[in-house]
Amino acid sequence: MGMKFEESRVSDPIKANLAEMGFVRPTDIQYKALLPIQKGEDVFAVAQTGTGKTAAYAIPLVDRIHRGKSSRRTQGVRCLVMVPTRELAAQTGQVFNRLAKNTRVAVLSLHGGVEQEPQIARLNTGVDVLVATPGRLFDLAHQGIFDLGRVHTLVLDEADRMLDLGFVEDIRRVKRMIPRDHQTLFVSATINPDIKKIAYDLIRSQAIRIQISPDDPVSKNVEHAVIHVKAEEKRAFLARFLMEHPSAKVVVFLRTRVRVERVAAFLEKSGHPARIIHGDLAQDERTATLSRFSDEGSGLLLATDVSARGIDIPGVQYVINFDLPDDPEVYVHRIGRTGRGHSKGSAIAFCSPDERPKLDAIEHYLGTSLPVVHLGKSEYSKTLALFPEEGVEDPKAFIREYENWVEQRLSKKRKGRKKG
Repeated sequence: MGMKFEESRVSDPIKANLAEMGFVRPTDIQYKALLPIQKGEDVFAVAQTGTGKTAAYAIPLVDRIHRGKSSRRTQGVRCLVMVPTRELAAQTGQVFNRLAKNTRVAVLSLHGGVEQEPQIARLNTGVDVLVATPGRLFDLAHQGIFDLGRVHTLVLDEADRMLDLGFVEDIRRVKRMIPRDHQTLFVSATINPDIKKIAYDLIRSQAIRIQISPDDPVSKNVEHAVIHVKAEEKRAFLARFLMEHPSAKVVVFLRTRVRVERVAAFLEKSGHPARIIHGDLAQDERTATLSRFSDEGSGLLLATDVSARGIDIPGVQYVINFDLPDDPEVYVHRIGRTGRGHSKGSAIAFCSPDERPKLDAIEHYLGTSLPVVHLGKSEYSKTLALFPEEGVEDPKAFIREYENWVEQRLSKKRKGRKKG
């Protein structure tokens, strides 16, 4: 699999866009999906998060549509991509737009949380690729704003999540709205008997099946660690981690909006301002926050699971599970924010005593035990002393104190080595 994108059978403008995006060699799924999708085959693709699934189908689809047109004028939607969340719709649309630059392909993301009038105006100018969440798609279809009678490709992305959210009937409704002889791409991060059954109800029996690392749902590029810590003391350990990694790009996942805001307030006092994202924020706020965080070389984002799936933020080195998720699959999607493509990343889980069953479930799902970071009593106590729960009034003072403590520990280690 030594092929480079510049050697592949895609149109020159797309090759230039790939080079601009920093794509040199295809990932495994991108390599395996290219030709079948270009040929119009149905594809059932299962690949863990972070492997480049969106580009795997977007590259050949933009290429097919571009080659099939003689100008930028559109004759109606040719490709419909259905996704479960607004964030994923926005991000998938962004990938398509970057790949479609200087081609004859027009792209639109259609989702709720924003005014529909600009989206309608854009639809009226002509769109080839429509990336949509089911709610807004059906709203506008029922209003007669557009029809799907010319769609030749239906993509179901994050299909496992679509099914979890009960969108299977919506998918079947869409299938009835588009021509019978269409291509279907069913793309999922996880696989189980229910997903497999529904997939083969929705795609042709002769579909090409692509499965990457089927026995391991987690990218090999991610290193895991668990820290056992009391629930009320997690904030102190998060602040300590951030102090030790001042130039890192970190995403922290928490269970609820209230917890996001409380931890953010604590960290602000501790000298670690954070961006926050959760479902109660307006869509344009969420989009703007993700955009700013993506553009930063380092920084801190606190999020609920609204951001766990499909969000591709460049350069995230650490994902911290401040609260362990109830569903082991959510752990996989959370940590998929790091170690993406060919990059390395680390996933750290703070596990309180009452979360042990959740940790057991995650390990069972992954089929492996996660490495534990053991903290001595003195180290644990020192962390709590540095970061009192009521907040920190003088961050600089305890930073100096902390640095002195680190130096003392290093000094003891050096003395120990000399004695040995």
